[in-house]
Amino acid sequence: MSITVERVDHLVVQVYETREDLGKAAATQVSAKIKELLEEQDTIRMIFAAAPSQNELFETLKKDSEIDWSRIVAFHMDEYIGLEAGAPQSFGVFLKEKLFDEVKPGIVHYMDSSQDVAEELLRYGNLIKEEEIDIVCLGIGENGHLAFNDPPVADFNDPELIKVVELDDVCRQQQVNDGCFATIEDVPTHAITLTIPALMSGKHLFCIVPGPTKRQAVRGVLEGPLSTDNPATILRRHPSCILYLDKESYSK
Repeated sequence: MSITVERVDHLVVQVYETREDLGKAAATQVSAKIKELLEEQDTIRMIFAAAPSQNELFETLKKDSEIDWSRIVAFHMDEYIGLEAGAPQSFGVFLKEKLFDEVKPGIVHYMDSSQDVAEELLRYGNLIKEEEIDIVCLGIGENGHLAFNDPPVADFNDPELIKVVELDDVCRQQQVNDGCFATIEDVPTHAITLTIPALMSGKHLFCIVPGPTKRQAVRGVLEGPLSTDNPATILRRHPSCILYLDKESYSK
């Protein structure tokens, strides 16, 4: 059971004792939405974040044998530019190993940043806009980013669905803090990301944000002005978004 539930504008906020409780609760609600939608339509389209913050969500989803993953079309929301193919820090590799190899979605669309980037933007953008996105499972960065929409490049009215961005230092340091890279010098400086309008186009958003390093960003979401200085504040405008926190990330 959540220990606190509140609403900030449209955003539903659920706070749990531990990140394990948070992950299980989020997975239970994501699973319920998947099953509900699959009763109404042949397939559903989902976007996943690739980050350690999602681990408990993934572990619980993998245990739910009632989800028909064969009817799910899966996407991810960002990818580094400049990593070697198959590098363990690749977000596609992360999702493949942590979730997709085990649950086997019917289709997985991986971003390929090793080829011509302009062509990849066109290809992936066309895939995203083929049909509506049903569910987005996302997190919030230490600087409030959604996907790789850091404050300097975030645009609530971005005309693009996908773009190349330069990562700010706070974002790159987070990758070190998360244990993905040894030093900030090892972290790529640029990436491909779905834009904020692309993420906000999802019909149902489930935002999983555990841990003390996210507390400042979460406080801004709950208490601050709507601003690209904290891109995640836009979640308050989404008609169906749940923010899952634990005691360490909750700001009150």
